[in-house]
Amino acid sequence: MTDTLPIRRAGLADIPACAAVANWWIDDTEWLPRDHPADVVEDMIREALPIREIWVAGDPIEAYLSFDPVGFRVGALFCRHGGRGVGKALMDRVKQGQKYLWLTTHEPNLRAQKFYIREGFTEVERFMPEPPETVREVKMEWRADEV
Repeated sequence: MTDTLPIRRAGLADIPACAAVANWWIDDTEWLPRDHPADVVEDMIREALPIREIWVAGDPIEAYLSFDPVGFRVGALFCRHGGRGVGKALMDRVKQGQKYLWLTTHEPNLRAQKFYIREGFTEVERFMPEPPETVREVKMEWRADEV
């Protein structure tokens, strides 16, 4: 459970482990085509680190969440093992002190949508993302005053 998994801000040394979690999830998800090579995913995380809050859980890292504090966007949440409270713990950490958050998830990812609804998010729209992404997305929002 999460009380044995430390949650902390990611550093440069954590980038390969975060990329490994994301790449594992991408490769393990049948309905999701790989839009970016594995090394590009790692580069994307490296570029995000200075401008986002990236939180990691576990040692070794088994989950991470990327949050844009300027745009209030949860840009990524990847967990190697669902249903153990790790994603919730990361989301709770990001919600601290926030009044509003938004995110997108893939339309076929019903498990994620159910998780976000349990976390107080509501669906606001469905749309086709910009290329190279090809899977429809669902935009969801969370407001502290509605919880």
